[in-house]
Amino acid sequence: IDPSGAASEIRLALGSLGARCAAILVTHAHFDHVTALADLAEGTGAPVHAAAAERDVLEHPERYIPAGIVVRPWAPDVLLDGGERLELAGMRFDVLSVPGHSPGHLAYATEGNVFSGDVLFAGSVGRTDLPGADWPTLIGSIRVLVAALPPETAVHPGHGPSTTLATELATNPFLAELRDETREVAR
Repeated sequence: IDPSGAASEIRLALGSLGARCAAILVTHAHFDHVTALADLAEGTGAPVHAAAAERDVLEHPERYIPAGIVVRPWAPDVLLDGGERLELAGMRFDVLSVPGHSPGHLAYATEGNVFSGDVLFAGSVGRTDLPGADWPTLIGSIRVLVAALPPETAVHPGHGPSTTLATELATNPFLAELRDETREVAR
């Protein structure tokens, strides 16, 4: 999920675990989440699953990234909109559309876990000062996660430590609005 860094290091880590890359899932196409995408896909033959709305960014990264950063273009094999169910490497992933940090942002939920990309972090949320980002949309997407998944769901963000939906709803300073809504519903 969101292969960044050096593809060779990712492949070595997989090899040390006796694992192989069966598929690549992209939450969103910001450069810091896809620097290893083309090399990993090319080197493993794994199909790339990404949001249809992020396709142009993946295929033409030079149009979207700051000067001096190099990201090889790559065409996704499977285009997603959210709402799909993927069966990959013996696991089922529910694809959730969670825009707000980026227009086509996706999250992938599986077996009590959600890979949230840059929508929700431990103690924070994704930036909305980037092109295509929007605060009300981001909060609406987090509302979708809270409604769709059990509170004990482990959240694995694109940066920083893992957390749970319950912890974030109870303590995340950016989610006061959602906390208030939850209290109103409970009454």
